[in-house]
Amino acid sequence: MIQDFKAFLLKGNVIDMAVGFIFGAAFGVVVKSLVTNIIMPPVGKVMADVDFANMFYALDGKEYTTLAALEEAGAPAIKYGTFINDAIGFVILGFVIFMLVRMITNMQKKEEAKPSAPAADIVLLTEIRDALAKKK
Repeated sequence: MIQDFKAFLLKGNVIDMAVGFIFGAAFGVVVKSLVTNIIMPPVGKVMADVDFANMFYALDGKEYTTLAALEEAGAPAIKYGTFINDAIGFVILGFVIFMLVRMITNMQKKEEAKPSAPAADIVLLTEIRDALAKKK
């Protein structure tokens, strides 16, 4: 059983999947940073200086000026601004993955479209067939 488990772990597919998972997690962090630090500030500026990160509804009925103040008080809240940021990040991540898959698919189609030269034995057999056809 240990040998089977070792063989399973050392298969290329499992290792490839682990590497993909690690890169996917790192890529998600980069996209979240892109959305939070690069995309949302200009979007908020265009929308009359709206800071999506500080958009929330406090469920305890009190007023809080920032999300940090709300979290410091430990009050429950609906943080819809954070949800907006995450939703935009999800759309961007989905688009980037779509573009990567599309690029890979196009590369695979190009490889399939290239006619490969016939094998040497096939060429020889074709020549023999043609020579026999000429003798008739």
